[in-house]
Amino acid sequence: MAYIITESCIKCKYTDCVDVCPVDCFREGPNFLVIDPDECIDCTLCVAECPVEAIYPEDEVPEEQKHFIEINASLSKHANWTPITAKKDAPADADEWTKVKEKFHLLERNGA
Repeated sequence: MAYIITESCIKCKYTDCVDVCPVDCFREGPNFLVIDPDECIDCTLCVAECPVEAIYPEDEVPEEQKHFIEINASLSKHANWTPITAKKDAPADADEWTKVKEKFHLLERNGA
């Protein structure tokens, strides 16, 4: 079972979770992160580090967010979504986006 990044991460893209990952399973897109389910070892370390509570175990993803299981799987394999292995500064307006609930239409897939 892999961990899944959901809608709350869109446009926030805090990378605190990346720093604690022992297997470097995170991939970075223009305004969102995903977890490569083939690399994730289910260690749970990233969950507590996410300031917007966007990361769930695959079997606990809220029903309305289940489509993010496939999104993480497909985007993690896309050539434009590269591995990220160290924390970066969040976007300048990230704090403003933490309060926005419906952001799926803003997900930039970068050619995916």
